[in-house]
Amino acid sequence: MGTLKYKGYTGSVEYSEEDKCLFGKVLGLNKDCITYEGESIPQLQEDFEGAIDAYLQSCADRGVSPSKPYSGRFVIRMTSDLHWKVAMAAAESGSTINDFINRAVSREVEMVE
Repeated sequence: MGTLKYKGYTGSVEYSEEDKCLFGKVLGLNKDCITYEGESIPQLQEDFEGAIDAYLQSCADRGVSPSKPYSGRFVIRMTSDLHWKVAMAAAESGSTINDFINRAVSREVEMVE
């Protein structure tokens, strides 16, 4: 899947065989849904940027803060045994559980990029 980027927002690029068009939605928003479409990549990019601009203007008109993609916080569930192992490994490395997990996830992400 490809992505588009504009003003700190990232959107998906997908193709509908049924409709013979490109479409997508802004990724990482919890409460809001921003979608766009086009028949070519330039049209898709233009509609994506227009949708972001319209969303930001709508938020400003209503006096509300726009949702930001990926707040940087998420809940992770694991077994109590793994939780204990993570806590012990973090303590041995002299870091917090949060820092330990951030480093581990960063290493995994780098391997797939």
